[in-house]
Amino acid sequence: MQKKSHPKFNVPNFGARNRKHVKERWRKQRGVDNKKRIKKAFMGAEPTIGYRNPESLRGVRANGRRSVLITNLNDLREFLRNPEVANYDLILAGALSRRKKMEITKLAMEHRVNVTNGVTK
Repeated sequence: MQKKSHPKFNVPNFGARNRKHVKERWRKQRGVDNKKRIKKAFMGAEPTIGYRNPESLRGVRANGRRSVLITNLNDLREFLRNPEVANYDLILAGALSRRKKMEITKLAMEHRVNVTNGVTK
């Protein structure tokens, strides 16, 4: 199965010259006269429950695997005990030092586990 596609949900008038400071992100519209809030079609799509994926596909990456956040060596050792290790990709926490990332990456490579943001040198 493949995840459903959905339109880009953005803030109304995102590209307008006088709104360059508006970040490209979704926030529910709350204005009294807001056209997007009253669901005018020309204003674009609004996130709704209908865009949700089946439970079996939620949290699955594009390569078909799920991801696990690793914050230290003990997390990795505990994760490697899992019998379904092959179905997961590891993501190393940003707060880890380069040295720790190298240690964790080396240990993961020995167990043939994919690390998405690993450090080799």
